[in-house]
Amino acid sequence: MNESTDLRRKLTDKIMTVVIALAFLITLVPLISTVCNTLELGVTRLNWDFLSNTMKGVIGGRPPFGGIYHAIVGTSLVTLGAAFIAVPIGILAAIYLVEYASEQKNSLVRCIGTLVNVMTGIPSIVAGLFAYAFFAIVMGPGAVFGFSGSLALSVLMIPTVVRSTEEMLKVVPQDMREASLALGISKERTICCIVLRIALPGIITGILLAIARIIGETAPLLITIGTFDSLNVNLFSGRMMTLPVYIYGQYQEGLATCSPQAILDGCIETIRSQRAWAAALVLIIIVLVLNIIGRLIKAKLTNKSGK
Repeated sequence: MNESTDLRRKLTDKIMTVVIALAFLITLVPLISTVCNTLELGVTRLNWDFLSNTMKGVIGGRPPFGGIYHAIVGTSLVTLGAAFIAVPIGILAAIYLVEYASEQKNSLVRCIGTLVNVMTGIPSIVAGLFAYAFFAIVMGPGAVFGFSGSLALSVLMIPTVVRSTEEMLKVVPQDMREASLALGISKERTICCIVLRIALPGIITGILLAIARIIGETAPLLITIGTFDSLNVNLFSGRMMTLPVYIYGQYQEGLATCSPQAILDGCIETIRSQRAWAAALVLIIIVLVLNIIGRLIKAKLTNKSGK
């Protein structure tokens, strides 16, 4: 009987191992396919001129072919603005939920938890409509500028920061808090100097993952900041261009019109598609770099705390 049970357990273990391995391989298929397809189609247009020029003065498929410099700068500024809003709010909310409200079940705690859960699944276009309506009320209709997009992205980023920070704070052993309080250290200083310091690698990783999650959003930015063909570094004035909106705009415009003579002069009918794929490749590289940076920071901080 025991041998039969042991044999059945081993067989079940092998079957589940095979099923999980197959599920993992199936998951990799669309990921690898997407990356390879983007790499194949995007690398043809990806060069220094494409990275260092804007779309100002570009007409159809004729030279000059333009680039994404203004979109890269716009994406960086809008994303940093979103992080500036979302990170402090998310971390402070997580600290309150874990350190101060863990033993309370009042209406405020339940309300915060419900709001975070609702915000996790909120459609991105709703966040864009919220930001547009907010600044339309404050500044009047037609207020379109970069910081409005940052506000929309921060709405999407906050729940990810809250949940990741909350989980990292829960991982910190309760004995560390009790030992610090037993030495006469205040609760606020315990949280700042001990709890947050131990949880910092995971918090930073969560923040970078949240940034990687919002950096590819298109719908809220179409509503809040629109499109622009030149460089704009002022978040509080004028339209801006971001990489997701750039990709959408180039793909939407379709083929360029090139006469036989224009083709001889260098006109490329598929130039917009090439620009879209190259910009998509750049966006994937940025997200990949953010993930690598997050892992490196986590490993370095973990090693320091371990010492």
